[in-house]
Amino acid sequence: MPTPTLSAIIVSWNGMRHLPRCLALLQPQLPPGAELVLVDNGSSDGMPAWARGAYPGARVIALPANLGFAGGVNAGLRAASGTFLLLLNDDAFAEPGCVGQLLEALQQNATLGAAGGVLLFDHRPDLVASAGIQVRRDGLALDLWATRPLADLPAAPQPIFGVSGGLALFRRELLADVGLMEPGFFNYLEDADLAWRARLRGWNSAVVPSARARHVYSATAGQGSPFKQRLLGRNRLRTLVRCYPTPLLLANLPAIATYDLLAAGYGLASRNPAIVAGRWAALRE
Repeated sequence: MPTPTLSAIIVSWNGMRHLPRCLALLQPQLPPGAELVLVDNGSSDGMPAWARGAYPGARVIALPANLGFAGGVNAGLRAASGTFLLLLNDDAFAEPGCVGQLLEALQQNATLGAAGGVLLFDHRPDLVASAGIQVRRDGLALDLWATRPLADLPAAPQPIFGVSGGLALFRRELLADVGLMEPGFFNYLEDADLAWRARLRGWNSAVVPSARARHVYSATAGQGSPFKQRLLGRNRLRTLVRCYPTPLLLANLPAIATYDLLAAGYGLASRNPAIVAGRWAALRE
């Protein structure tokens, strides 16, 4: 059997309220011979049985427990056989032409290791939620073009620091070179950590403004939840230790320390101990 050019990987954890819409919009965009890999992250909503019935040609991987986004993605990537590997959130709804535009970007530019699309707010599709990852001097990894009007975006692909795991197309060679997502991160900033490792190995990434998907922001854990705040704080420091080149880390240490001290102070003042707990967990490591 010939190797499929494209493998589309979707990880779901109790996401049946969004997954049918996600797949209904994605499936018509997959090129002939493409592979669909659906990873159930230890859900309780019956996703594996539904997926096998609704998409009998898909490869369904039912994990016995929730391994987080990083662990679920890794399970899908290991099972996939495509030359190009597409990641899409189960609560992201690809607009027509999205997959084709990402494939075209990588096929036409051999210097790119990854191409990312633009995630729009599902309730405000005229505004950008994320167009990839940008990194500040204080080490903060932010969503590129967040809240920017869709009408103001450039037409051509633009170089970026790294792609968002919510809508990204990777060359297999990139992941073979730098490795998969760090499973210990569980959720959040695992794509920033991967972006750092790709940059350090010399891989380039771009955002393709014409490749778009509507996204239900923080549908899984909830925006601002203690769970999310703890993991963001922990994984931020993990990424700095794992990825920052030492000269760059030393040069920017005052800005990094200032940000984290202010964040910890805010967490204490607002009675949100998760902000502090995540950083303390990383420091203990």
